[in-house]
Amino acid sequence: MSILTPNPIGDFVWQKAWQFPAFRKKFILGIILVLILLLTFPYFFQTIQQHSGPVLNDWVLNQIPAQDVSLGIFLSIWATALLLVIRARRSPAIFMMFIYSYLIVSLSRMISINLLPLDPPVGLIPLIDPLSNAFYGKTFITKDLFYSGHTSTIFLMFLCLRRRWDRLFAFISTLIVGSLLLVQHVHYTIDVLGAFVFTYPLYWLGKKFALSGWNTLTIKDNKA
Repeated sequence: MSILTPNPIGDFVWQKAWQFPAFRKKFILGIILVLILLLTFPYFFQTIQQHSGPVLNDWVLNQIPAQDVSLGIFLSIWATALLLVIRARRSPAIFMMFIYSYLIVSLSRMISINLLPLDPPVGLIPLIDPLSNAFYGKTFITKDLFYSGHTSTIFLMFLCLRRRWDRLFAFISTLIVGSLLLVQHVHYTIDVLGAFVFTYPLYWLGKKFALSGWNTLTIKDNKA
């Protein structure tokens, strides 16, 4: 049974999706879980900031003089986020995929950061991002290292977007963010690479759960 037209747009798509109890339940649950997650972030980050671990001898970082490139990181992430919001207004599938994948990736990061505590790289320059930093609490956080939240989040946006040029833009932005995080010595190389390794399978897990039971739209449709 198809709930969406071949070229669905705007409110019509959301109205059709909302007719399915499975969608309504998952939508409400997803929103509640994300709000809970965001509320716990400041406490979690302040806690892990008290942990201690080794300082890694990172060959790549040793070759790069530390520079403040916060603006480039900020613009790349939030421009991609804006694009995702625009597309999600036309596609509940994109919205649901991102919400549940983000929840799973965030929980995975909380576990990995606790299991592998690290002290920050030598030469770290604090990252100025007024939007992201609002969830960190009053103290600047330097120990949310393995794996990189900035890289995993923007890579997740790339995975959720459907249009070819959207994905190209998001992929280039992902590479820019990953590279600039190293330039600013905010993360170790393993943190950035780990974000790609972990995020991809977790995205598929989140996607499978988010779309099961209600969605029959071929999400590869470039019009979404």
